[in-house]
Order: sequence, then structure tokens, then C-alpha cells
Amino acid sequence: MTNEKIKRMLDACYQAKRIREMLPPLPEGIMSSHIRYMDMIQELQKQKVHVRVSDLSDVLNIPRPGVTRTIKEMEKKGLVQKTASPDDGRVTYLSLTEHGTEISEKYNENYFNELTPYLDDISDADADCMVQTIQKFYDIMCERSIQNDR
Repeated sequence: MTNEKIKRMLDACYQAKRIREMLPPLPEGIMSSHIRYMDMIQELQKQKVHVRVSDLSDVLNIPRPGVTRTIKEMEKKGLVQKTASPDDGRVTYLSLTEHGTEISEKYNENYFNELTPYLDDISDADADCMVQTIQKFYDIMCERSIQNDR
């Protein structure tokens, strides 16, 4: 790969960041990570999973302490609630509150449903390739970052 191609990839990442900034504004105190967590909680529940912090950590590929911290923030904002397992009180399940469900529907379902027809020219294969490439690039940059810290 040439230096020019690497620069073009980094420029594309910058554009991707700008695209994210064009998403509709979130309610005060709500972060995009909260929206993503709520979406994943709902997705896991559709699969009949009783969602735990460890499930979110695994699916989102984020360390458990970070997920725990974000869930605590979301609980304070009334977006999620914790429930002890009836079988084992040490196990805590997560679910969305009514407020969390409303926000999630607005920002996950409604917005993306409105956006879908505008993206018809992008094939699923192209979208999958983009996601794969960005993930590979991210993994490489993370590894380089670790090496540079040594």
C-alpha cells in the first residue's frame, strides 16, 4: 500500500467522523454510546437473552469496567433498569425503561428507517466491505498504538 492510499484512508475516516456528527442532536445528557447500548440491549432481548453487563461487553467489544460505568450513567438518567435474577441474586439483568425505549425508538428505528431509502445505491456487499476494512484498519492502528507505547 502506498503512502497516498494510507492518507486517503485516513481522510475517509475523518469524513466518517463528520457523518456521525450529522446525526440528529440527542437530548441533553444523552450520548451516542447510550443510544448504541440501548440498541444492543434490545437486539439481545429479541434473541431471548436476559442481558447482563458481560453480554454487552462481549457484543460491543468493550471492557466490562467501561460498560459498567456507562450503564450506571444510563441508570441515573432513567434509560435502563437493573433487575436481580430470580435464580441467583448475584446476577443482574438489564432492560430499558419506558423512557429508554422511547429514545431508542426515536434514534435507532425511526431515524434509520428514514435514512434507508437514501442509501439504496450502496449494496450490502459494499457496506460489509466498508465495515470490514474499517475494523481491520482500526485493529492495525490499535496494535501500532500499543507498540508505540512500549
